[in-house]
Amino acid sequence: MSLYDEGHTIAGWTGFGIAAVGSAVVGWGVCAASLPLVATGLAVTAVSVLVTWVLHLSGWGKPPGVRPRGQWGMRVRDPQAREGHTGCVSCRLAGRGRGRRAEVPAPAAIPAESIPLSPIE
Repeated sequence: MSLYDEGHTIAGWTGFGIAAVGSAVVGWGVCAASLPLVATGLAVTAVSVLVTWVLHLSGWGKPPGVRPRGQWGMRVRDPQAREGHTGCVSCRLAGRGRGRRAEVPAPAAIPAESIPLSPIE
């Protein structure tokens, strides 16, 4: 076992594999000067994004940052995926984790007399 969380997940590797195939098809299409091959490769690459997103939401991805040591294994499902991860764009796009965001305090008001009227003051 590694000494740190490398972030390897089923969602990440599956998305990478599909995206690699899509990129190869795009490259083949460029070399063959074939617009249908380029379009097919771009479609496969778009599918890789969707597959990765669905796997992340079903618990096979990881939240942003370092996971607890017990969840470092690649085949460990994420127990927090149902509620959504704090600060995770994928979860926010799916409508998860909105209530868990930390409240940001409003900035303090600056008194008018402390604002200089000219750059010389």
